[in-house]
Amino acid sequence: MELFFLLLLVVLMMGALMTGYPVGLALPGAAIVTIGLAGASGWLIEGNPNAFFAQGGPGQWLSAGVTNLRSLYWDVDRDTLIAIPLFIFMGIMLQRSRVAEDLLVAMAQLFGSLPGGLGISVVLVGALLAATTGIVGATVIAMGLISLPAMQRNNYSVSLATGTICASGTLGQIIPPSIVLIILADQLANAADVASTTRKAMYKDATGEFSMPAELDVVSASAGDMFMGALIPGLILVGIYVIYILVHALMKPESAPPVRYDGKYDLAFAVRISLALVPPLTLILTVLGSIIAGIATVNQAGAIGAVGSAIMAGYRLSSGRPRAFLPAILAIVSVVTILLITSRYDVNIRDFGADSAEGSFGVVVALIGSAGLLISVTWSLIRTYRIDNTLRDVMAETTKTTSMVFVILLGAAMLTSAFRAFGGEELIRHFLTGLPGGFWMQFVVVMLVIFLLGFFLDFIEIAVVVVPIVAPILLANPDANITAVWLGVMIGLNIQTSYLTPPFGFALFYLRGVAPAVIKTIQIYKGAAVFVILQIVGLAIAGFYPPLVNFLPNLITLTSEVSPPPVNPRLQSCLENHIFKIYSEDGESIRATLEEATQWDLSRLPVGEAGRLRTAFSLSSRALDLARASQSAHATRNEYAGQYRPMHRALRDLEAEIKSRESKLVELRRILARSATLESSEEIMISTEHHIASLSAELENLKQSVPSRWLEAQKHYTQLTDTHKKAQRTYRQTVDEAYQILVDLRASISADAALGDAAHDLENLVGLLVDLSSDSAKTQLKEIERRLSEFLGTGKIRSHLSKARRALREDAPNWDQAVVQAMAGKDLLFEEHAWRQQAAIDILPQLTRLIETLKPTIGARLQPRLSSAQAWSISRCKSSHQNVGLNF
Repeated sequence: MELFFLLLLVVLMMGALMTGYPVGLALPGAAIVTIGLAGASGWLIEGNPNAFFAQGGPGQWLSAGVTNLRSLYWDVDRDTLIAIPLFIFMGIMLQRSRVAEDLLVAMAQLFGSLPGGLGISVVLVGALLAATTGIVGATVIAMGLISLPAMQRNNYSVSLATGTICASGTLGQIIPPSIVLIILADQLANAADVASTTRKAMYKDATGEFSMPAELDVVSASAGDMFMGALIPGLILVGIYVIYILVHALMKPESAPPVRYDGKYDLAFAVRISLALVPPLTLILTVLGSIIAGIATVNQAGAIGAVGSAIMAGYRLSSGRPRAFLPAILAIVSVVTILLITSRYDVNIRDFGADSAEGSFGVVVALIGSAGLLISVTWSLIRTYRIDNTLRDVMAETTKTTSMVFVILLGAAMLTSAFRAFGGEELIRHFLTGLPGGFWMQFVVVMLVIFLLGFFLDFIEIAVVVVPIVAPILLANPDANITAVWLGVMIGLNIQTSYLTPPFGFALFYLRGVAPAVIKTIQIYKGAAVFVILQIVGLAIAGFYPPLVNFLPNLITLTSEVSPPPVNPRLQSCLENHIFKIYSEDGESIRATLEEATQWDLSRLPVGEAGRLRTAFSLSSRALDLARASQSAHATRNEYAGQYRPMHRALRDLEAEIKSRESKLVELRRILARSATLESSEEIMISTEHHIASLSAELENLKQSVPSRWLEAQKHYTQLTDTHKKAQRTYRQTVDEAYQILVDLRASISADAALGDAAHDLENLVGLLVDLSSDSAKTQLKEIERRLSEFLGTGKIRSHLSKARRALREDAPNWDQAVVQAMAGKDLLFEEHAWRQQAAIDILPQLTRLIETLKPTIGARLQPRLSSAQAWSISRCKSSHQNVGLNF
């Protein structure tokens, strides 16, 4: 019965959508009706409202839906959705103020003289408009109204012109900042959490261990990661379009003739082109650049875009009027002032009026700049409100679009709860995991389903209904070990392709609505079909070469101010690949440097410090041999993995079949029990019992078919894995210990001046000790102790000072004992200062050079952050998907 109500849920949802019922009401409505009918049917037929649910009951699942609804507003982790209205506002404002139209005209004048230049201009403008808004319908309609007449006037092939416009308009689906990417990031973040839980359970089942290594966990995605991941594939898609149009124009000049500019290429032309191109390009680069550089979050970048579009609209709508550019100039001056003053001064409002005149000056200038920017924005908004009522129209359209997005999100949360209530998620999981071919067959099937759904559903419905169901299954698969960013970009590209595909592609309908009647629908279909093939090529490129998607997000993360330190477990494998390559190239040079260090004159160092330094030299030299041992163990394991993987895969498939049959047995026994309760016909009960017996026999045969060599092969692979892990662990412990000794000694020697000051202060205190009160003496001794605690090797000195303080107890202070202990501490402190002072001359320069030499290799793990070379190398390494299935 659960399957019946699951089917009813899907039929109700699809029926409501196809009849034109609002999506935001169709999704939760189908869920509530189906859950209600299932509960009522269970109560009427079996006297139990929970009877026809896979688990739980109607009350539980309705409350789960409500909880999901509330989480959209109250869960702080979902604040990325705030960026949606900001980017929508930015895109609509640029279109309504005709900034987008100016952009297209300027591009046409620049590139029109090239073969296919007008078509190339349309693609480039489509990419730029995509970087201002992810609303496909608005972009296609705007470009259809602006560029299609111009292409017709210049004798462009109708199919080429319409195909170019449709394809360029859909770029908003994938080029950031895109509403699609924001919603996908939000959904995939939740899917990654579910997948992570699933993978940890898989690891526990396979190994018996409760804790899974961090490097085996699922890699999640944020909106910023999605933006960076989609940037390169989006630009590749633009490049493919441009190349196609150029080649088409060269092969068939009559279908895309050059368009000569009739005016003069003079200063006025340059100024006009600059005013049309520079401001929107600057805005786009500022929005994306602030995210890439880690200066702003996605929400903050959206706010920058909204404010910038308002300022641009203000001067564009006032074009030809006096002082049209004054608010924009004021904004530029204010922003430059703020940037300069914050780079020069530590601006903090609490410093205003303080003793520091410099701090007060910085605050005052920053406040003036902020006030100027506020005046500029307010001035621009007033203009957009007064001129053609633009601001009101933009706000109304933004509110309508944003409300549509959030209503669909809320409805989808309820629908997802109902889908899980009837076991839909488990059903899809069993279907996908049961497909032959592993992950890639699962992925192809999912992408095909999403492609077909793109004919009928908007991207929001696909993102919030389909993605939460299928994404956890794909992300949890350890054989492919894909990232959420890559999966999101692939889904985004796929949805974009379905927008173009005849006969149902939404972009085709949008263009058909604004195209003149003389253009036939079949011509639009013909033109779009070629670009569908081009988009599939782009999709295949991103699919077969994941670094195109993963590299940039990895690099931004590893070079940001909050980047993980090199010791982070997720980075170790790739970091060691980078370091071991250096060893293979410069290992002999490193050995020579260490051999030279062993000849240093260490006679001026204390015996203990000299011994520790020699230990560091020995450990550093040994680390090179340990690195080779780790590489050898890794190569041996990988060589055997090639033989072991097919057997492992076959056994895991066998286990999946066993679990599937066990699940079917549980269901059949439940049906049999229910039949007995309802006094069903004897034939049905006999048939069910026969099915149970047959399935039990199959299950027993499957359990007996486990290969006899399996346990031996698994044991051998586990031994090889343990050997490799031990080699890794030994190498890491060795390099950390060696480098830490060197760093500690340098810090100890560098403290000579501070210890000298402390020694003289303690000497003065000892001379005055008997003249002080016990409280004053203890306070000063404790202060010197505190200062010495910051330096290594001062433990004995602090012990003497602590004993001196204890001797000055209040009831019976022993001044003689206090003086003796303080004198002993003073003598030790002068000894410590003396050897450090001499070592600072004899040892410190060459020790510093050695530390800097070993820093990129032996000392890499103990650095506070990755170097630029390490970040680039690790980003490349982590950008490829690595099969980790043998760990499960």
